Amino acid sequence: MQPYRDALTLMRIPFSVYLMPVFWFALSALQQVNVSRAIVVFLILHVLVYPASNGYNSYYDRDEGSIGGLKNPPKVNRQLMHLVLLFDILAVVLAIFLSPLFGASVAIYLLVSKAYSYEGIRLKKYPVISTLVVTVFQGAFTFAMVQVGAGLSIDKVLQMPNVGFAIVSTLFLCGSYPLTQIYQHEEDSRRGDRTLSLILGITGTYVFAAISLLTGTILLLWLYFTADQVQNIIIFLIATAPVLYFFTSWVISASRNRAAVNYENTMQMNKISSVCISLAFICMLTFRHLQL
Repeated sequence: MQPYRDALTLMRIPFSVYLMPVFWFALSALQQVNVSRAIVVFLILHVLVYPASNGYNSYYDRDEGSIGGLKNPPKVNRQLMHLVLLFDILAVVLAIFLSPLFGASVAIYLLVSKAYSYEGIRLKKYPVISTLVVTVFQGAFTFAMVQVGAGLSIDKVLQMPNVGFAIVSTLFLCGSYPLTQIYQHEEDSRRGDRTLSLILGITGTYVFAAISLLTGTILLLWLYFTADQVQNIIIFLIATAPVLYFFTSWVISASRNRAAVNYENTMQMNKISSVCISLAFICMLTFRHLQL
């Protein structure tokens, strides 16, 4: 049983919490939320889809150092692929029962996530392409996928301002994704993976992240303003203040001492941003429900 415990650890189910903001963002943009469908969508994505992608990525990367959610990962074994395939099948089958279009979306997401690490394709070797793929699929594509799973018709998914919100989700991912690579430059170089963060360098990664996050925030606040949702603007600015504070402090610390560019600070940044942004969208959902 120990090999399967190690394999399950490598699937990093708790790490899926860092991808929750897109789920809550997608729901917060809906006029009405079918709670039961939303719960099923959440479980499919965060308990099956994301862990399957994590496990597949670990299987081909065979990291020896810290990875997202695991400071000291166990050794990769063949049981990991057994669990990945099981989670893949369960995710697609359950998603199809909820909605055929949602099932197709989940299948596409899983295939693209495998192209990211699969040795025959390995998008990770191409910094710009891999960044575009990850940010679009974990951002706008997942945003739309959640709404389809929650019962929104595809024509409404593709309407404004919904499309604008989807673009915001990709911009936020574009800001946070390179930060997850910032402490792995040495290991990525050894494997031959030219990540965007490696190309940009430490200072360049911080600047790129700041520009992407700022652009996403400005667009989001403008969309709320034009939709006469001033309350959402206030909620977002208050809830995300800790993210701005930690990010600024981290950049200042790193400029003085490169040792601050480490696994612990990277995970702390992920944790704070995920919790705060999720909280912002949950509050928006709650206040709208109370007003109905």
